[in-house]
Amino acid sequence: MLDVIGLTPAEEELYRCLLQLTTARVDELVRRLHRPRAQVVAQVEALRAKGLVLRTDTDPDAPLRPTAPDVALGAALLRRQEDLEAARRRVTQLAEEYRSGLRRHHGDHLVEVITGGRMLRDRLRDLQNSARTEVLWFCRANPLAMAGPENVEEFDALARGVAYRAIYERDLLLEPGALADLTKGVAAGEQARVLDRLPVRLAIVDARTAICPLVPDRDGGEPSAAVIGRSQLLDALLALFESHWRVATRLRLDDPLAVPAADGRRADPDDHPGDGYRPDADEARLLSLFVAGVPDKSIASQLGVSRRTVQRRLADLMAAAGVDTRPGLAFQVARRGWI
Repeated sequence: MLDVIGLTPAEEELYRCLLQLTTARVDELVRRLHRPRAQVVAQVEALRAKGLVLRTDTDPDAPLRPTAPDVALGAALLRRQEDLEAARRRVTQLAEEYRSGLRRHHGDHLVEVITGGRMLRDRLRDLQNSARTEVLWFCRANPLAMAGPENVEEFDALARGVAYRAIYERDLLLEPGALADLTKGVAAGEQARVLDRLPVRLAIVDARTAICPLVPDRDGGEPSAAVIGRSQLLDALLALFESHWRVATRLRLDDPLAVPAADGRRADPDDHPGDGYRPDADEARLLSLFVAGVPDKSIASQLGVSRRTVQRRLADLMAAAGVDTRPGLAFQVARRGWI
């Protein structure tokens, strides 16, 4: 198996023999491996060149000892991984060029239909792995193919600098564990907003490819989706996303020590209510869910507190904002930029 990084089976066998002996001379290796001396000497030199074997002395017949394989082979493994990643990106680019050529000459290649949850998950993963600039999501409740915690590709993409903007349906926030999962995504760099309802499920990668289900959720059966390439249809889906993004409510789920105040300072827990008041991280989370229209009971469940605590904190925030109604609080939250 190690021949993929330049270590032949014969060299690996010699190295394993040396690991068992801890130290050994060439003649001892010749006897144990039943190989010609010239062959063993050549393999020892090859292992020395790879950093896997050291002589204990300058004498050519001095005992040999093995070195740690993870140190010696780690760089080779990393180079191999980088080469494979570069090859994967190249194949993805060639595939896109292939599809673009088909679309230019054949209109029926503008849309590809895929059927089945597994195929849909695989395509979503492939698109995220190939993303270079930005991924856009419409995330409706009750996912069809891939739940949030299964989407590990997002974190890999965020780590390499891909931007993520996601709009979530309010009902999705009520699902168990949803807030914790969203918090991880936001902490990794995702921009999240929420709306009461979304028209469709949708994913768009690099403004070049979109995936959109073809039949309503209520129809049941195997999910099917359209993979849409560069076209006026894709332009319409991008416009649809941007129009909903503008009116969606921002979800404040990151976890700073405190939210910076308007003058750049951090709010102190003992600050008195007033125009200079800024909510702390816990209050910002509560307000995000409140403005999104999540019921008190569900907010309490997501935050791990009692419903009475949620009501008390909202009352305190109304006092801080100088209002006595919840609609008034929502207005002041927007006006003051609290989330």
